[in-house]
Amino acid sequence: MSRIEFQSRRQAGLAALYLGVFATIWFSVPAADQPLRALLAVASGAALVTAVVGAVVVARSRGTGDVARDRAADRRYLLIVLAEFAAAGLGAVVLSLAGWSEFIPVLICAVVGLHFFPLVPVLRDPRLWLLGAAMCVVALAGLVTALASAVSAGLVVGTGAGLLLLGYAVLALLSTAGQR
Repeated sequence: MSRIEFQSRRQAGLAALYLGVFATIWFSVPAADQPLRALLAVASGAALVTAVVGAVVVARSRGTGDVARDRAADRRYLLIVLAEFAAAGLGAVVLSLAGWSEFIPVLICAVVGLHFFPLVPVLRDPRLWLLGAAMCVVALAGLVTALASAVSAGLVVGTGAGLLLLGYAVLALLSTAGQR
């Protein structure tokens, strides 16, 4: 298996920081009984530690001759994220007004998954295709599970999305090992 390589240590640190924070949030979505509740709390803590380590990597990469910032890419990134938040927020309001608030985590997970696709060229990271597709599969699994059983969509989606984001954040950090 080839080693995951990011454009820079800073980019890897930012990936770990952002995805670690969002993994922490996803792990807090499900309402679960013990022992799963304890496992989700541990996973949330691990994701938070991953985010902090990512922040340290970002801070240490300043002024190290890392790749120069691309202002146009930064603007595209911001527009994609704003569109993601707008779609998720509007969709959550519509689902809530329709009385289907239990499916809000499904919608948000699908929107998050879809937002990774236009980020591939912006961040020059083709692995985001896989992360995006996996997030969409988790959203679909949450929807199907909630419709076909008594298991909540939030449990499936929160756990699955949290694991995917934490896994990617950890891989980002591992890619910086041995780099200066």
